[in-house]
Parts: sequence; structure tokens; C-alpha cells
Amino acid sequence: MRHRLAVGARAACVEEIAASVVAIHSTDPVSVVVGSWARLADRGAVAGEIERALYEERTLLRLLAMRRTMFVVDRDVAPVVHAACSLTVSARERAKLLKFMEESDVGGVRRSAWLAKAEAAALEALHLGGELTATELAACDPRLGAELVLSRGKKYEGRVKLASRVLLVLSAEGRVVRTRPRGGWASTQFRWAAFDDWAGAALEELDAVEAERSLALLWLRAYGPASPEDLRWWAGWTLGQTRRALSSEAVVACTLEDGSDGVVLADDVSSVGEVDPWVALLPALDPTPMGWKRRDWYLGAHAERVFDVNGNVAPTVWCDGRICGAWTRRADGEVAFALLEDIGAEAHAAVEAEAAALSPRLGDATLAPRARGYAPLERKLLE
Repeated sequence: MRHRLAVGARAACVEEIAASVVAIHSTDPVSVVVGSWARLADRGAVAGEIERALYEERTLLRLLAMRRTMFVVDRDVAPVVHAACSLTVSARERAKLLKFMEESDVGGVRRSAWLAKAEAAALEALHLGGELTATELAACDPRLGAELVLSRGKKYEGRVKLASRVLLVLSAEGRVVRTRPRGGWASTQFRWAAFDDWAGAALEELDAVEAERSLALLWLRAYGPASPEDLRWWAGWTLGQTRRALSSEAVVACTLEDGSDGVVLADDVSSVGEVDPWVALLPALDPTPMGWKRRDWYLGAHAERVFDVNGNVAPTVWCDGRICGAWTRRADGEVAFALLEDIGAEAHAAVEAEAAALSPRLGDATLAPRARGYAPLERKLLE
């Protein structure tokens, strides 16, 4: 119900969805669109509904935040996420970039000052040019076009322009933002803009400790009752940050169904009541299956079949609050699924109907893994 998956809880717009799950995983743009389709009351909604919020009205923003991962968040939540998570990411990414510059002999002995000039050049180019790709930005200034060698001497050694790493740091600092992609809604090649130009104002600056507490409350409203370890994993925080974030009168201890210690909002005392049967096809990296570290209560024994070796979830089939299988899109465009347990004839027919309805809406979008590997059941469906 809280994640807008049950039939009676589906959302009128994508902004309601983002608020309900706090943040939508956005490393793969397909996750944002397909996951929103599963939660919208309008069963015929197309990608344009999500693009309206992201690119036209800009009520949703893409931020580099929890666990150094891209998320789509509501504008009201963006300052909280930024102060609670993104700024920590930005400090790490800046240190990493300076190390890459040293190893690539870029920037001379005063690398920090040299990098500051490169960042200023990037922001000036974006203010003047509007939305630019990383490649276009690299051509705007010689410093931005400097080449970095990543993982020198390793089998996976790579070479990139400084512009791409500068954009990563500036995005974590809230100074630039990913905007429209090049190509269709499933493209991962984004344009960039200065944040204040795109959003109309800079992000509000919040105290980091207060932002952590606010984010913990938002998360518990959507994902609680839960283990503190679940929150720690989801936010990418240290144990100290997690304890501090939960040190609020609004949070109380509880015992979870498996007998372990958990936390819950003090006013979260009512169940959602009876829920009509429902099924859903959720995309890879969807916020619901990726919302907790401890997943047995909705995943059962299926983890090895529907998650990759790094803990990233493949597209999953859900029935009444549990993962019961996986799905994928084959080369011929068919949405194929496989169930890992018996869910009954009526629910099975409902899954078939969801798959048939989803296939034409995907158009020519690819579901090949991005920022993850294939899960075993997903790979088997593609054989």
C-alpha cells in the first residue's frame, strides 16, 4: 500500500510515487519509467508522464546520493537527501579525482587550484550553453579535455576526459544536474545543466545532522518497521550516522516478526488493513526490492535466483507483497516471466496480463543490465 503497488493505492502522478518511496533508483533510466508504470492508476500511462515531471515541470530531480548511486527525488526532498548523503559522496569523489589527476600527471603541483579553474570553466560553459553532454563540455576548455587514466596498469584500465569526472563531483555537490538524455527515455547518455539554471534556484543548505534525522524519518514512514541495519545500508551511512539519525523521540524500538530488534515511528501503530490481491512486474533496481538489506520476509529463498552477485535485483514478479519470480524482455520484444512458486491460477493469469500489457509500452527500449549483472533466472529466460 505504502509503495503504491496495491490496486487501491496506485498514484495519480509520478510525484506521488517519488514521495511514497523517498527516492527512485535511477542508474538505469528504465527503472524510473517501468517502476512508475507499475504504480500509476493510469494503466495506459507512457514515458511522457515521467518526462513531464523530470524535464518539463522539473518537479523531480536526479541526484547522486545514497551509496554513490543516482536517484530521482521530489524537489522538496532533494535538499534533505543532498545534505544527508550527497555531500559525503562529493568529498570522496573530489579526493578520488585529485588522485586520478596525480596518477595521470594532470594539473601540476597545485592540482586543487587547477581543478577549481576547470570547474569554473565547466559551470561557465553550462551557464552559456544550457544543456550540454560531457563530450560537448570537454571541448569547451582545454582543462576539461585533459585525459585521465583510471586504474592504470590494471586489466580494466580506462581513459576518460576530465570533464566527465568534474561533472560527477559537481553533481554530488549540487552544482550541476543531469537533464534530458540523448535519444529515447531508456538512454543513459544524459545532458547536463547548471543546477540553479535548471531548477530555478540552488539547493537549500541544511544542517547535515538534522538532514540525516529527517531522511531517517522519511525512510521509516515508507519502509518501517525495519532494522537499523536496513537504514544504514540504504543510506550508505556509518553505524554512528545511523544511530545519530535514529536518536529522535519520533523513533521507538520494536521487535520484528523474526524476533530481531527493529525501529519504527512512534505514531506508526496501525496496520493498513485488508488489501485486495495484486501482482506487479517491477524493473531491475526498483526501490521496493532494494529498500532493505534484510530481505527474507519478502524474498524467501529466491535471492540467488533474482539478484546478481553484487546484491542488485533483476526485474522481478510480485504477488501480494512477495517476490515470486523474475521477468525480462527477449530480443523479439516479448516480455517473458518465470515463477518460482505456485501463486494460483488467478494470480498467474494476472501476471500474464501485466506482461502482455507491458510489452508494447516498452517500444525499442533495452532491458540489458546497467550497473549490475544478470541474475541467474533472468539469464535463463533469455536462453
